[in-house]
Amino acid sequence: MPWFIKQETFTAAMTSLSAEQRRVHCDDHRRWVQAQRRAGFAMASGFLVDDQHKPGGGGVLVFSAESYEAAKAFIAADPMIARNLVDWTLHEWKPVEGSLQA
Repeated sequence: MPWFIKQETFTAAMTSLSAEQRRVHCDDHRRWVQAQRRAGFAMASGFLVDDQHKPGGGGVLVFSAESYEAAKAFIAADPMIARNLVDWTLHEWKPVEGSLQA
């Protein structure tokens, strides 16, 4: 099954929220990821940090799906995407070396 990478950055709508309000949305996102993993989806999720280890650069989700269309439908259910709180890109990834093979 192909691998996909979704990269995201916060929209202005998200960055304008208070830290507490952002936390609510991020927690909803984490619960969605955890539910997908419990359902058996192969994935890894995390956030980007700068050279000082401070977050704010966005996030990355690596996952497998049957097709690009299936991958796009899958991430559409992510609360952060559904609420338009992140700008995102989606790419199919062709691993060449390592333990993640298509």
